[in-house]
Amino acid sequence: MTQRLRDFGLSCGIMQPGLLNAITDVPGVKLGHCTLREGDTLTGFTALLPHDGNLFRRKLRAAVEIINGFGKSAGLMQLAELGQIETPLLLCNTLAVGTGFDALVARALAANPDIGRETGTVNPVVLECNDGYLSDIRARALTQEHAFAALDAVASGPVAEGAVGAGTGMSAFGFKGGIGTASRRFDLDAASCTLGVLALANFGNAGDLVLPDGRRPVPPEGRPQSERGSVILVIATDVPLESRQLHRVARRGGAGLARLGAFWGNGSGDIAVAFSTADPIDHDQPNDLVALRALNESRIDTLFRAATEATQEAVLNAMITAPATTGRDGHHRPSLGDWLRANAG
Repeated sequence: MTQRLRDFGLSCGIMQPGLLNAITDVPGVKLGHCTLREGDTLTGFTALLPHDGNLFRRKLRAAVEIINGFGKSAGLMQLAELGQIETPLLLCNTLAVGTGFDALVARALAANPDIGRETGTVNPVVLECNDGYLSDIRARALTQEHAFAALDAVASGPVAEGAVGAGTGMSAFGFKGGIGTASRRFDLDAASCTLGVLALANFGNAGDLVLPDGRRPVPPEGRPQSERGSVILVIATDVPLESRQLHRVARRGGAGLARLGAFWGNGSGDIAVAFSTADPIDHDQPNDLVALRALNESRIDTLFRAATEATQEAVLNAMITAPATTGRDGHHRPSLGDWLRANAG
């Protein structure tokens, strides 16, 4: 069984995790991967489905926080302007953004014959990190079929972490990075609520990582270098939030990254997207005025703390579950999980 952060007696913060300690603890959220390992190509797609319905017709309130904007993601401008998402989210490497965009457009057109005719076009959201240290990113090996495979693999329940999907070739703090997740549960008005985070970790300088107990792991051959990585955070909750509140929650992903020792360097693309599964927005809404539920602003600190703690833990889960990996041109990244096992006690 793959070990995660809590298996080493470590935890982040004071709040309780959800049942799976994963973004799929948020009801309706599903995750899928397509992993490609062929010679010097270590890459893939990860797909996140916020709900089972037609997302174009039943959009979700959302927001994006550009912590540091060195990146090539797609769809963020309209997401920020309208405060909505209307497709699944795809994560991939930098040079596959266009491929992911095409795949999401194809799926949306197939499900909605009126797109581009009786109604507007569609805004796919694709997020990226550069896996070129371990993978031959110039090969541009990812195809629409790989994106479709990730979308078709989405499922609820436990999440595969580490060197899978979009995380296959990623690095973090000089160790192997990848896909990680965590969640927090809490009560509002006596109702059980959940916030979950999915992290694509590909950032941080060797030697900068700080564990929850204060230790600072340094990988073999670790040395200071320019920060040229990236990290993508997807934050999901079932709490009803307006898009402005979601933007505030997304911003707290940066607090979780800072707890890890990151400083959001000049060449780092650090982006957080947050959405609420509560109260979908009807694309075909006939009324001029619609009702809107939202969190009492004086209670939002609970979600701020949840986003911070779950972000910190999701990144560490990504690094711990990822095995030591040798990739393109013999480039190697050790595993944080191996470091913890060697330094237990």
